[in-house]
Amino acid sequence: MKIEEQKEIVSGFKHLELLANQVVEGFISGMHKSPFHGFSAEFAEHKVYNSGESTKHIDWKLFAKTDRLYTKKYEEETNLRCHLIIDNSSSMHYPKLKNNEPFYHSKIGFSVLASAVLMNLLKKQRDAVGLSVYSDTYEYYSPEKGSDRHHRMILNKLEDLLEKPKVSKTTNTITFLHQIAEKIHRRSMIILFTDMFQTENQEALFNALQHLKHDKHKVVVFHVIDKQTEVNFDFDNAPKKFIDIETGEEINIFADSIKQAYEEKVNTYFKNLAMTCAQNKIKYVPVAVEESFEKILTTYLVEKQMFG
Repeated sequence: MKIEEQKEIVSGFKHLELLANQVVEGFISGMHKSPFHGFSAEFAEHKVYNSGESTKHIDWKLFAKTDRLYTKKYEEETNLRCHLIIDNSSSMHYPKLKNNEPFYHSKIGFSVLASAVLMNLLKKQRDAVGLSVYSDTYEYYSPEKGSDRHHRMILNKLEDLLEKPKVSKTTNTITFLHQIAEKIHRRSMIILFTDMFQTENQEALFNALQHLKHDKHKVVVFHVIDKQTEVNFDFDNAPKKFIDIETGEEINIFADSIKQAYEEKVNTYFKNLAMTCAQNKIKYVPVAVEESFEKILTTYLVEKQMFG
């Protein structure tokens, strides 16, 4: 069963943990067709062997089946600390969902389910996870831990983000990324979900992202977008009133009259973001709410292997 079909099984956010588990199980079952063949065999019990490590715990039976070296992983062992960050500003609650439309078709809903999916994967691999949420305030912080109770607490917070949408909340990304950076003391993978809508200058934003990288942290930015309207500007040519949901500013236009200019500016903005992130050794991944979560899971596994 495809991940897209898995996603449709459960539509209510109250089933967030169940839905996340279904997405991960669907992904793992398809791993034999991917570069991660072998992970699925005994997923929570093994880790990739790194050159220079002791060969004492290599699983030679798994090597015979996969032709890859894996070492047995023990229950008390935590290989990774991961801190998830979610931008909860008003723009992340776009687009407004129609009746019976799945919650993950909004940017905040997509980010919440993607976070739950990553948490499920981290739990399977017995890694520690923490969470920060910000908008115009630093709304929530939880340090990296691996217990079941801790996972449940974070899942409850994620569900709260869907129950309590933000109204006219701007983004103070730079201030809070600096504050979050100061809180993470042990080497971690830091994963940020944001739509990159901020009024601050780009140099200050990348200074904040660089601050997240201090102490040899790895930073992954998932740029969450509604591709149909925010990139392709796919509207009919009836007169439209566009309202900035963070500032309330309004403009009346015909979509066709600015479509080409809009798309050019957006494409330039995306290219500049990607280039600047690459220059700063920050992993930048645009993800659309219309897509599956495979790109997020694959990015996580590749970055984890590189993180070591």
